[in-house]
Amino acid sequence: MVKYTTILLLFLGLLQCTAQESQTIAKAPNASNTTANTASIPAANNPESYLPKLQGKKIGLVANHTSIVEQDSRQHLVDFLLSHNIQITAIFAPEHGFRGTADAGEHIKDGKDAKTGIPLISLYGNNKKPTPAQLKNIDILLFDIQDVGARFYTYISTLHYVMEAGAENNIPVIVLDRPNPNGHYIDGPVLEPAYKSFVGMHKVPIVYGMSIGEYAEMINGEKWLKNQAQAQLTVIPMRHYQRQEIYSLPVKPSPNLPNDQSINLYPSLCFFEGTNVNEGRGTSWQFQVYGSPHLTNMPFSFTPQPNEGAKSPKHQGKKCHGEDLRNHPELSSIDLQWLIKAYQNNTQKPFFTPTKNDFFFDKLAGNSKLRKQIEQGLSAEEIRATWQADIEKFKKVRAKYLLYADF
Repeated sequence: MVKYTTILLLFLGLLQCTAQESQTIAKAPNASNTTANTASIPAANNPESYLPKLQGKKIGLVANHTSIVEQDSRQHLVDFLLSHNIQITAIFAPEHGFRGTADAGEHIKDGKDAKTGIPLISLYGNNKKPTPAQLKNIDILLFDIQDVGARFYTYISTLHYVMEAGAENNIPVIVLDRPNPNGHYIDGPVLEPAYKSFVGMHKVPIVYGMSIGEYAEMINGEKWLKNQAQAQLTVIPMRHYQRQEIYSLPVKPSPNLPNDQSINLYPSLCFFEGTNVNEGRGTSWQFQVYGSPHLTNMPFSFTPQPNEGAKSPKHQGKKCHGEDLRNHPELSSIDLQWLIKAYQNNTQKPFFTPTKNDFFFDKLAGNSKLRKQIEQGLSAEEIRATWQADIEKFKKVRAKYLLYADF
């Protein structure tokens, strides 16, 4: 899926990353597609479009290990900006931290960047929204983080709170746009407001088919920020972006999305986070296999062990039975067959993991209907049919904020 020139760059190891050397994303096993990365140029790679806006300003940079500039070499945006005499007052980091190695949900502390001494402020620690004190010496908030196009992937929630903080503190927000590797389709139940959480903040389907810049425009235009505030938003667009182009990310966006296959399967397999099934955490095949000690009649097995991004994986040290999806063809819709199959073959209740007052599964789904539909024995086709009316309504909202040609 990755063209020869891209592979050559990866092996040359030209990344100069302030966080640390970013981990290159692996080529997906189902490598039948050969047109990846033929056109799209992320906004970070077009410095002439944003450097003039930053000159003479104090910048609060919202970034992580994916914030790289690929020109003659691969360089972290922090280093690139400093080399062009841009003053960075603070670096704000999302879930998984500035280095992108922390577990999902792991509390991250503030600190300093070891290379530059710039303060590092976690937006997945004591606060998820920048505070007025943290914004005191900032003129512009610059956001550049790679999204994967799924509602429960929390980088878009961080985007929301950064925009909200900017609006409340009269600080402009600039978003450097990046391709969406799941940008070629729209699917899933639209979130119901009662199920709003950090893994689902907006009335969108699970897969929304928008770049992160388009998504920022939608947050602003639909007045989804607190008190219907609107940020002073500027989106720096990509060049030559094609929504249906196969885009292979140059670095893995988080510890448990190691390759193209995991990113493509993520919208379908993340549901298992709210069940007693392990979705590959604690293996080298995160979001490419699933299994549990409590599943029967399954053709594959694995034993989760602690590793990067999964210090205490579900069913650690226990043999899990399930399926191997590492060679599954690319998806262009959410596939419910694995979730339904696991529910039907589960021998240990509860299948859906209860929390204190509700089910985490419902937050991922954005409603309680999906859980109940599976419990009632509805087929994947019957369940998907119940999504369609809301998806069509969302498409009309989405259309107002597209910066690039649609499907």
